[in-house]
Amino acid sequence: MKILILPFTVAAAALVLAGCDKEPPPPPPPPEVTVGSVVQQDVPVYVELVGQTSGAQDVEIRARVEGFVERVAFNEGTVVNKGDLLYVIDPKPLEATLAGAKADLATWQARLDKANNDVTRYTPLAKIQAVSQQELDNAVAAQAAARAQVDAGKAAVQKATIDLSYTRILSPVTGLIGTTKVKEGSLVGRGENTLLTTISMIDPIQFRAGLAEAEYLRVVQQLQKQGYKDLKTLPVDLLLADGSTYGHQGHPELAERNVDASTGTLMLQFKFPNPERLLRPGQYGRARFVIEKRTAAMLVPQRAVQEMQGTYSVAVVNGDSTIAFRTVKVGPRQDTNWVIEDGVKPGDRVVIEGLQRVRDGMKVTPKEAAKQSAEATK
Repeated sequence: MKILILPFTVAAAALVLAGCDKEPPPPPPPPEVTVGSVVQQDVPVYVELVGQTSGAQDVEIRARVEGFVERVAFNEGTVVNKGDLLYVIDPKPLEATLAGAKADLATWQARLDKANNDVTRYTPLAKIQAVSQQELDNAVAAQAAARAQVDAGKAAVQKATIDLSYTRILSPVTGLIGTTKVKEGSLVGRGENTLLTTISMIDPIQFRAGLAEAEYLRVVQQLQKQGYKDLKTLPVDLLLADGSTYGHQGHPELAERNVDASTGTLMLQFKFPNPERLLRPGQYGRARFVIEKRTAAMLVPQRAVQEMQGTYSVAVVNGDSTIAFRTVKVGPRQDTNWVIEDGVKPGDRVVIEGLQRVRDGMKVTPKEAAKQSAEATK
């Protein structure tokens, strides 16, 4: 047994010695990262406010008389013009009321005519005592009562005429009409002014958005520096829900009288032309306008900026392809870029992709990112 173990031990030792003579494996290559250069150019600084559209005027159409709906004369969701017929309420009961009022008026007009004749006839007779003063006084009183009844009859006829006119409901404005709340045969106007539908004036259309109090002060001060004394001349773009920019620029129309104490915001109202009627009430969007022009601003892609506990940093690739993390002071965002106010200089290359694989002082293999059009930031 001892004779067999000895050769095996010698062979194993020889293998170990041979392994020690091999070179260690080469280190892994530096990680590849995508880099972009710090760009310096003039950029506008925007304010974007999230809000919602509403009609310039939302008019509720209500029944003003009681009756059954005889006809719905419009197509829901279409544009109607001022004066277009919308509803017809059964006019027959009101026609009968008007006829009765006219008959009562005719009766009292006849009584007034008789009273007038009596007064005319009794007045000279009373002077010569052909009739008593009591008879003249009675005739004068009857005349006054008949005149009052005629006035009341005229008012009744006028009211009945107006009520009858309410059976034909016309559009008071030009705008987009909503769905009808009632159908043909529905009873409306019993004890209340029944809501029939709503018409919205959407050309122009309004856009309302809230602005924080501190932001409002900053915006107004910046715009005043830009020379805007009347904010109604400020051009405003509207960014729609699909990310596109609305084809017509608008302007601020008004600001609320006071800041909302519960939210600390001031409501602003903008007005946009809407000739194609693309915008409808209730749509969400963002009103965007320029409050400042930054000269020779330094821009880096937003993806290159890291934030931790309120501190912002970027990874800069030095000339020897090593990483150096720098703390930066950020300014406003500009499309897909970020304005850097301090911490980088023009021409610096910053890591855009691969940040999670690098550390300070590490050597990397930089790969230039695809060039983006500078027009996107103008």
